Amino acid sequence: MGTVLIDKLLAACIKQDASDIHLTVGQPPVFRLHGRLRKLDTKVLGPEDTTGLMKSIAPDRCQRELQEIGGSDFGFAFGDMARFRVSIFKQKGNIAMVLRQIPNTMLSMEQLGLPERVAELSLRPRGLFLVTGPTGSGKSTTLASMINFINESIDHHIITIEDPIEFYHQHKKSTVNQREVGVDVPSFAEAIKRALRQDPDVILVGEMRDLETIEAAITAAETGHVVFGTLHTNSAQGTVNRIIDVFPNSQQDQIRTQLSTSIIGILSQTLVPRVGGGRVAAHELLVVTPGIANLIRENKTFRINSAIQTGAKQGMQLMDDALFKLFRDETITAEDALGKAHRPEDVAGRIADFRRGLFDDEDDVAEAAAAPAGAE
Repeated sequence: MGTVLIDKLLAACIKQDASDIHLTVGQPPVFRLHGRLRKLDTKVLGPEDTTGLMKSIAPDRCQRELQEIGGSDFGFAFGDMARFRVSIFKQKGNIAMVLRQIPNTMLSMEQLGLPERVAELSLRPRGLFLVTGPTGSGKSTTLASMINFINESIDHHIITIEDPIEFYHQHKKSTVNQREVGVDVPSFAEAIKRALRQDPDVILVGEMRDLETIEAAITAAETGHVVFGTLHTNSAQGTVNRIIDVFPNSQQDQIRTQLSTSIIGILSQTLVPRVGGGRVAAHELLVVTPGIANLIRENKTFRINSAIQTGAKQGMQLMDDALFKLFRDETITAEDALGKAHRPEDVAGRIADFRRGLFDDEDDVAEAAAAPAGAE
């Protein structure tokens, strides 16, 4: 019963291009479509349904973990159609599951709309590059695209450390070894330390969630490797502060110095509903210049945002500028731009000026001047 039903659900999820399936007792299966939750027009799930569905896909070790600590995560392939990342957990004594669809096709950086500088930063010989954003903002997809770009461009040894493995990478120009936490290695920090003895050029750390992992990642970046990592922070400036704040006060000065020499860039992203359906990513990009490295070392991180603003020539941009441009290009609505903005009042002012026909910067003035008379 469980197997038949799960196959139908997964096939429907792929067909409708839903990002997630929610299965819990007391309601029918729920799909997340373009960011909104939609209940399916089918039977309400009972405790035996969610248990059956869980048993039909969860490996034995995850079923044991569910019994012992109340939850587990794993990834599995649905034929050649897609992979899913699954979180199983208990709630009110019953079993619930959330399945996230991971597309089989790897999107290029252009298709994802990543800033142009990202490609160049990903080919740097050493340093720490962070992709940040809230849960479900497409960080894994962005990182998979960057790893795939390196894999197709250069003969590197790439080690990924993930929990669970999401995108499967084939060996192309590079050799790619993917290690799953809980299956291939006990922890992120342990895997990074081991990786340093495995002749890597690139190390991907799926999640930098604790002091030990962050410390190991910074050390790896300092010793001549490129390290990609993710954090659940919303801005470049906030990311630098978060990393430093993880450490005890006595270590913070030392970490500022280490971070200032090892970090090469931070890409923060968020997904916004696209006018006409689907979603589009808005990006903030910090490229660490000597000037920005000084701000980090001297504990002047509050000045990073203004440094990003003046760093447009290096390809930098603030999230609010990215959101305003998406609104100006009629890709997203003003409401959605304001909903995701870091400083909504500033963006609201710019949107009001734009609607009144006032220009935002020299580029807009130049575009207007170049437009033929009478053209819109």
